[in-house]
Amino acid sequence: MAALLSVDVPGAEAGQPLGVTARAAPDAAADRVGALFAGGLDGGHFCTAAVVRSAGRDVIATAAHCLEDPDTTVFAPAYREGEAPYGTWRITGVYVAPGWTDGEDPDADIAFATVAPVDGGRSERVEDLVGGFPVAADQAADATVTVIGYPRGEEAPLRCANTTALLSPTQRRIECPDLSGGTSGSPWLVDGALAGVLGGHEGGGTVPEVSYSALLGDRAVELYREASDAG
Repeated sequence: MAALLSVDVPGAEAGQPLGVTARAAPDAAADRVGALFAGGLDGGHFCTAAVVRSAGRDVIATAAHCLEDPDTTVFAPAYREGEAPYGTWRITGVYVAPGWTDGEDPDADIAFATVAPVDGGRSERVEDLVGGFPVAADQAADATVTVIGYPRGEEAPLRCANTTALLSPTQRRIECPDLSGGTSGSPWLVDGALAGVLGGHEGGGTVPEVSYSALLGDRAVELYREASDAG
C-alpha cells in the first residue's frame, strides 16, 4: 500500500500506449512540470523539475544532481517553444540528504527546493498558478509510471508511461525511448502522484531507452516535509 502524503490524487494520464514517448499535450499535469535553466531562458535548459503540493505552495522536486549550482538555476513551469507562461522562478532553498552531499549516493539522488519569482513582482506562489503533485512513497515494484520531461534538444516536454521493475531494493527502472540528457529530475508519476524522479543509478541512465529513479524512502519523505514546512 502506498503512503500518500497529500489528498485528492488526480487520475493517471490515459490514451497513450505504454512504452511510447511523444510530445506531452498541454494539460494540468504537464503544466506542473518545467525545465531548469542556467541563469535564464537564454541559458539553455539542462534538467527537469515539477511542482509538488506543500504548505507554502512553493516547492519543486528534481534530482539532487540537477541542483549543483542553485544560485544560478531558474525553473520555468510549462515551458514551451521559448515561452514561460507562468514566469521564471529562482531557487531559494535546497533540501538534499547527507548521503548525496557527502558521497553522491545514487539512492539519495532526489532534491526538493523552494522557489520564488525571479522578477519579484508576483504575489502568487508557483502552486497557486499550476497546482502541485501530491507525493507518494512505497509504491509497488511493478507500478505503471508516467514520466514527463525535457530533453535538451526539445522545446516542449515529452511524456511516456510504462510498467516498471526494481533494479535493486532501492532503485526502479523503466523502458521509455528518447528520454535523453535534460530529462534528469523528471517526475515519475503513479496515479497522478510523485513516486520518484529520474536520476539515481547511472545518474538516471546512460542510454535514452532505459531510465532509473531512486525509490522514495523515509529520508526523502523527511526532506519533502522540511521543504514544505520552510515555505
